[in-house]
Amino acid sequence: MKVGLKSLGYLFTILFGVTSVLQYNDPDSFIWILIYGTAAIISFLFSKGKLGMKVALILGIICLAGFVYLYPLNFQGFDLDDGDMKTVELGREAFGLLIIALVFFFYAFVLRKRL
Repeated sequence: MKVGLKSLGYLFTILFGVTSVLQYNDPDSFIWILIYGTAAIISFLFSKGKLGMKVALILGIICLAGFVYLYPLNFQGFDLDDGDMKTVELGREAFGLLIIALVFFFYAFVLRKRL
C-alpha cells in the first residue's frame, strides 16, 4: 500500500481514537466510545494492510444505516443555540456515523482497487 494511504489510515486512527476518548462525558458514552474505538481499530487495520474490502464495506453500510436511523426529522444544526438539545445531539451523532461510513467506503474502494 502506498505511503499516503497508510498515512491517511494512521491519521484516521488518531482522529477516531481521540474522538472515542472525548465521548466520556456523553450521556450514552459507552456506545459512542465503542463506535469510535472500533473505527480507530478498523483504520489501524487498514494502515497495516490487514483490512478486508468486505469488512470495510459492511461496516460502512451499517454506519450509513445508523446515520439514516438517527438523523432527526427536524435537523436544527450542530450548535446548542440552534435548537432543541436532543435534536442537536441526534444530528451530531448521525453525522459522526456518516463520517465513519464515508471513511469506511473509501477504505473499501481502495481495497477493491488492489484486487
